[in-house]
Amino acid sequence: MSLSDAILWPGTKVCERLGIDPKADAGLIRWLVNTLVYLVLSLIFVWIIVV
Repeated sequence: MSLSDAILWPGTKVCERLGIDPKADAGLIRWLVNTLVYLVLSLIFVWIIVV
């Protein structure tokens, strides 16, 4: 498993769960899920640091 596979893991698992090929449609659904996951994690991290 490479670093890129580890970073893309949340979106890949969601796509597999929904029965969608993660590489189809240029990976836009996987990108969306990964963006949402890492956005939430980043906001929580920043909130902990600031507060």
